[in-house]
Amino acid sequence: MNADNSSCQPQITSFLEHATRLGASDIHLVVDRPPIFRIEGKLRPSDMPVMEARYLEEVLFEVLTDRQKEAFAADHELDFSYKFFNKYYFRINVHRDKGKIAATIRVMPAVIKSLSELGLPPVVADLTRKHSGLILLVGRAGSGKTTTMTHMVEMINSERPVKIITIEDPIEFVYESKQSLVVQREVGHDTPSFASGLKYALRQDPDVVVIGEMRDLESIAMALTTAETGHLVFGTLHAPDCIEAINRIIDVYPGDKQNQIRVQLAENLLAVIGQQLLPRKDAPGRVLATELMISTLAIRNMIHRNSQAEIRSQMESGREGMYTLEQCLSNMMRKGLITEETAQSHAKYPRLLELS
Repeated sequence: MNADNSSCQPQITSFLEHATRLGASDIHLVVDRPPIFRIEGKLRPSDMPVMEARYLEEVLFEVLTDRQKEAFAADHELDFSYKFFNKYYFRINVHRDKGKIAATIRVMPAVIKSLSELGLPPVVADLTRKHSGLILLVGRAGSGKTTTMTHMVEMINSERPVKIITIEDPIEFVYESKQSLVVQREVGHDTPSFASGLKYALRQDPDVVVIGEMRDLESIAMALTTAETGHLVFGTLHAPDCIEAINRIIDVYPGDKQNQIRVQLAENLLAVIGQQLLPRKDAPGRVLATELMISTLAIRNMIHRNSQAEIRSQMESGREGMYTLEQCLSNMMRKGLITEETAQSHAKYPRLLELS
C-alpha cells in the first residue's frame, strides 16, 4: 500500500480531490471519456477533459510499485489501496477495457463514525463483545459492509486487550493498535490467498479474525473452522439479505456436505447484518438501511433442519433486537429519511411496508 506523501503530489490527486469535493463514492476512469463520478448512487460525467490512453496509464502507473506493475502486466487486473488525504482512503481496481487501461476507485472516509452516525442499532455494539462465533456483514457491492465492519473492529480495538488479525484484499483502513494488537495482512502481498491467510492465522494466537471477503468454498470453510475453534470471526459476503446469505453459504458446498455444514453454521453463526445505502429525502447524500438476524436457539434449529424460510418470522418478532429490512424502511419513512417510492423500490416484500 502506498504511503501518505503530500510533499510530492501524483497526477491522480486532481481526480481524488475533485471526487471528495463532490461527495462521490466512486470514480470511474476509462479511455475516451471524461472521469465519471458516482454521487448519491448515480453516475455523473464530470466536466474534466477526456482521458487519453497514454495519459491514463501514466496517471495510474505513477502510484504503482514495480511489483504491482508486474502483477498487472501478468493478470490485467490489480487491486490496491491508496491514502493521500488524511480524511480518506482510496481502494483502486485497475483493469482492461477493450484492451485499454481503466480504473475504478472507491472513496472511503478514514475517520470512523459512531454507531448512531452510521445508522446502526445499539445491539451491534453488543456483538463486538462476544468472544467466539461468526458475524456476517452482507449486501451488494457498495452497500457499506466494509465501513460497518471497520467500525465494529475499531470498537474492539478501543475496548479489549486482544489480538486482531485482518486478512484483506487490499488493506482499506489502517488501524492503530490501541487496547488491542492489530495485525493486518494483505492478500497477494503478505499472504497468497484468503484461505491461506486464515489457515496460518490460527497459528498466530489471534482472538479476533477479520476476513475482507468470503468469496469461495475454501475461505468460507476456513472461516467456519476458525469460529468453531473459539475465535470471533468477522466476514463480508455478497448476498442481498440475511436469509439469502445463509442459503449461499450452504449452497457453495456439494450436496453430500450440506447437512454437515448446516450443523456447523447453526452452531457457530452469531449474527448477520444486511445493508443497503439509499438516497436521503431530508438532505443530500445517502442513508443506511439495515436488517439484523441474531442466531437465537430457534433460528439455530431452523438452520439445522433447513427451514430458512421460517427465520423471517423470528426477525419480525424483534427478539434480541432483530428486525427485517421492511421494518427498518418503514421506520425510516416515518422519520422522513426516505421517500415512500424509495422504500417500495428497495423492499424485498413491499406489501409488508407500513406506509402510514
